[in-house]
Amino acid sequence: MSKEHDTLSIRLADILLKLNNGQKLSLSQLAQEYKVSIRTIQRDLSERLGVLPIQQNNGLYFLEPFYLGKLSLKDIKNFAILAGVAGLFPKLDNDFIRSILDNTISQAYEVKGQTYEDVSHLQGLFEKLQNAIVQHYQLTFIYKDSKHEVQPYKLIHHHGSWYLAAAHQDKLKAYKLAHIEQLMLGHDFNPDPKLVEQVAKEDSIWFGTQKREVILTVDKKAASHFKRRSLVPTQHIIKELEDGSLIISSHISHDLQILPIVRYWIPHVRVVSPESVREACMTSVRQYLGV
Repeated sequence: MSKEHDTLSIRLADILLKLNNGQKLSLSQLAQEYKVSIRTIQRDLSERLGVLPIQQNNGLYFLEPFYLGKLSLKDIKNFAILAGVAGLFPKLDNDFIRSILDNTISQAYEVKGQTYEDVSHLQGLFEKLQNAIVQHYQLTFIYKDSKHEVQPYKLIHHHGSWYLAAAHQDKLKAYKLAHIEQLMLGHDFNPDPKLVEQVAKEDSIWFGTQKREVILTVDKKAASHFKRRSLVPTQHIIKELEDGSLIISSHISHDLQILPIVRYWIPHVRVVSPESVREACMTSVRQYLGV
C-alpha cells in the first residue's frame, strides 16, 4: 500500500467515507490496509472519530443506520476544522476534498510530526462531558485527590492533550481529562455569557491570568522559521535587523507557553525581557543539564 495511508487526515476521511457508505469495518483489515497498528485504528474510531454514532457488533464497526449516506463533503470539511487540520492545506474547498480523497492524488501528501495523548480509554468520559456541556449540567468529580464542583463550558485540545474548561467558584479553570475521576452529573445551570466569551477568546488553557509581553531575539539561522509561521503565542515581528535576525513580541499567560519553545531553539533564540521569564528560562536549562 502506498504512502498516502500514512497521512492522518487522509486516513480519517477515508474511514469516514467507508462508514458513510454503510461498510462494516474490521480493525485488523483496516490496520493492514493503512499499514498501521490495530491500536492506531482503535484510536481513530474511538477517539478521533469518537463524536460519530459508530456502533460495534461481533468485532465490526459501522455507522448507525439512521446516519448512513448523510455525511457530505461539508461534514468532512467541518470535521477537519474541528480536528484542527483544516489549516494544514492551502484551500479546503469541495474540489480539494474530492481530489485528496482520490488515491492517485492523495499519494502526493503526507503529514508528519503530530503527537497526541492516547485517550481511547476515555470514550465514556468524553460522552458524559459532551452531554453535560450541551445540556448545561453541573459536574462533580475527583481531580488530583480533591473534590471539585464545576460548570462545564468546553472540551479543549491543547498541545496533544484534552482539557475540560469549567467554572469553579466563578472562575474558569482547565482540567486535564486524564486526571478526572468519579464523574457525576448534577443540576442544570445557566452559562455565564462572559465566561463563554472568555473561553472563545483565550488561545491557551490558562484562563483568568493576566498576559505579559515577552521580547525575544531570533538569530538569522532560525529567522526564516519564525517568519514562515507563528512559533510563539500571539507572535509579532517587531523588527528585522540588518544581519537577518529578528526581534519578536509574544504575549503569554504562563511561562510554560514559551519556555519549551525557547529551550528547543537554543542557542538561536534568547529572552530579552521580562527578567522573570529570562531567569525562569535559565533555571529551566540548568535543571535540564543538571548544573
